[in-house]
Amino acid sequence: MLLITGATGNVGREAMRLLGDRAAGLSRDPARNTPLETIAHVEAVLYSPRAATPELLTRAAERGAKRVVVLSAATVTHPVGDPRFIAEFTAAEQAAQRSGLEWTILRCTDFAANALAWAPQLRRGGVVRGAHAAAVTSTVDERDVAAVAVRALLEPEHAGRTYLLTGPQPLTQAAKVDAIGRATGRELSFAEIAPEQARQGMLAAGLPAEIPDRLLGSLADYARAPGPASTTVADVLGRPARTFAEWATDHAEQFR
Repeated sequence: MLLITGATGNVGREAMRLLGDRAAGLSRDPARNTPLETIAHVEAVLYSPRAATPELLTRAAERGAKRVVVLSAATVTHPVGDPRFIAEFTAAEQAAQRSGLEWTILRCTDFAANALAWAPQLRRGGVVRGAHAAAVTSTVDERDVAAVAVRALLEPEHAGRTYLLTGPQPLTQAAKVDAIGRATGRELSFAEIAPEQARQGMLAAGLPAEIPDRLLGSLADYARAPGPASTTVADVLGRPARTFAEWATDHAEQFR
């Protein structure tokens, strides 16, 4: 059995779909968990530090696990934003490397699914109001991250490797809104507002404080210098990485 932590998250949910009945899921929602104690044998673990603690790796090893795949962040080696979030992912990588399991680390750029935070604004009108319109990232489709994670869970040749996972094209935030406009057949725009105004808007929408803390610090740095880019998704999967435009087309209804 392959153990997927963060099974209801963007990557974990897709990994569960790809693996089918080979996977058991753990999430922050106890009602949707498969208790680890009920799993007789674990082959490998997809470890999300946002959904599990390092102690899980010890418990999985006791049930036979040989490999761990860590969902980490590109900021570990390309630091931007608040250092405490970088430290969180660095600690997760170190925990996996000390666990005695064969490890693979996936350092991801921002997920395309983060753009869903704009959906409420776009359903009300045609303008996204946010900070740092010129911030440039090579946004990665979370389905591609899941596909690479599944390969690393199943194929031992990925052991000991650290992969930087990005999308194929650097885009500003404004360009991403344009792509959503093309996907939905609407004329959309990005209106830049002050970072503090953006923060207050996120908080008013009910987001926990750590979300604007994570996003706004990183975006400020990416407005000064583009985020990293790689061809790793294509190299591992043997096909092109999905573009943000493709992601937008597949999720167009959520913005209408």
